[in-house]
Amino acid sequence: MDSSCIQRDIVLTTLNAKYIHASFGLRYLMANLGPLASRCAMLEFDVNQRITDVLESILQHSPKIVGIGIYIWNATQSLQLVADLKRLRPEVIIVVGGPEISHETDQQEVCRLADYVVTGEADLAFAGLCGQLLEGPGPMTKVIAAELPEFEHRAAKATRPLALTVFPGVPGAREAEVALPYHLYSDADIAHRVIYVEASRGCPFKCEFCLSSLDVPVRNVPIDAFLCSMQSLLNRGVRQFKFVDRTFNLNLNISRAILDFFYERYAPGLFLHFEMIPDRLPEALRQSIARFPAGALQFEVGIQTFNDDVAALISRRQDVARLEDNLRWLREQTGVHVHTDLIVGLPGEDIASFGRGFDRLVALRPQEIQVGILKRLRGTPIVRHDQAWGMIYSPHAPYEVLQTKLIDFRTMQRLRRFSRYWDLYANSGNFVESIALLWADRSAFDTLMRLSDWLYARLGRNHGIALQNLCEHLFRFLTAELQLPAHLAARAIWHDYQRCGRSDRPAFLVGVIDLPIDNRRAHKHMPSRQARHLI
Repeated sequence: MDSSCIQRDIVLTTLNAKYIHASFGLRYLMANLGPLASRCAMLEFDVNQRITDVLESILQHSPKIVGIGIYIWNATQSLQLVADLKRLRPEVIIVVGGPEISHETDQQEVCRLADYVVTGEADLAFAGLCGQLLEGPGPMTKVIAAELPEFEHRAAKATRPLALTVFPGVPGAREAEVALPYHLYSDADIAHRVIYVEASRGCPFKCEFCLSSLDVPVRNVPIDAFLCSMQSLLNRGVRQFKFVDRTFNLNLNISRAILDFFYERYAPGLFLHFEMIPDRLPEALRQSIARFPAGALQFEVGIQTFNDDVAALISRRQDVARLEDNLRWLREQTGVHVHTDLIVGLPGEDIASFGRGFDRLVALRPQEIQVGILKRLRGTPIVRHDQAWGMIYSPHAPYEVLQTKLIDFRTMQRLRRFSRYWDLYANSGNFVESIALLWADRSAFDTLMRLSDWLYARLGRNHGIALQNLCEHLFRFLTAELQLPAHLAARAIWHDYQRCGRSDRPAFLVGVIDLPIDNRRAHKHMPSRQARHLI
């Protein structure tokens, strides 16, 4: 965070959540400010910081304009920030933007309090707005729609407004390329963060729960300029890259060019995260993927549901047979770390259907299965099912579904706890060997729901559970509830305990088995969470 007291006409800021680098979007705005960049300070804060401290840091720059990036995870805190800022300095012009306020602006208090709302992609529109506010003529419409900028020059470029009134912007701005922001990553970013990058924007699919379904067409960054920026980051020591593209493997030529670029420059410690379309993995792309060593690639694969009727209901297109073949190939023939997603609470899906899908996914052996609760993101057409399927959502961020026609509130709460315990035991990589004992010759979903209910009965709403306590609870469940031999459960748990880097001897295992120390260590050249799944 820039803590200097130099006066700046513009302050760009956002509140980051754990593991989420929301200020990646601010860097795009900063990179496209042109001559106004020297008059701008970019400040980053943690979502858990006191708003008064955030205000103090912003106001020490005596800004004329404050731009705030608002997302689902910082919506509540951002509202307080805007409200308090307006009380303290009503003359400061507040501009809000981001996914959370790009739709339903007339229904949001933060939009009422702000002076200007920029909806959609604001890379170019924000610069034009600031230019007119600081140097140009008269008042403008409060709600400003960013044009959908193209990364590529085209002879007949088509743009479309994303909201109510199109902001005219700087003359010729619609024809300009969006400047890439990677030079704005600081040495501190590079030393302590996974670096966010994007090679494309948009999504060709129409899944009704997803904001990306509103962002068409897919647009690619000019590949030469992008790879030049990646080389610059590599030269500065970046080794962990998170691609935010929603459909990385959509364009085969670009996907291969990026993978081949990084493979040719591979060194221990390189880690690349991609979101991929699960049923699109042609042979040419497989060849590029298979060359990477174990742990260098992570693919985030959105499955969401295995129920074909539910998928059709929410306009999700996917070839399940091809999806399963691709996941088997990734797990059996490559060292890719596979992170998959399933959604609880989709319209038309009951707990039995979700459970069958979960078991089907467990059988494909991805390293992680993220069990998410359906959210009603602003602007998404999932709301068209509310009446028919009894969809009731929380009106507060993150707008999770509370119950449906097929899953009542009590059952939804059980599934929330299931998601949390699954994350602690399975997704963490801390119990690779022992967690598999739960579903040997039985339904993984049924057994894990039973474990979840059993843990809740003993722990209540305890949110902080130490590793040793997790181990002991799992041992008690395996032996007392599932009747597994104590020495079998103890050996697996002891191996996992050491995998986590622990060498102390848990009291509950003493006397059950001998406890030899084998000094298992996670692979030092990759992120620890992914490394734990490898050993």
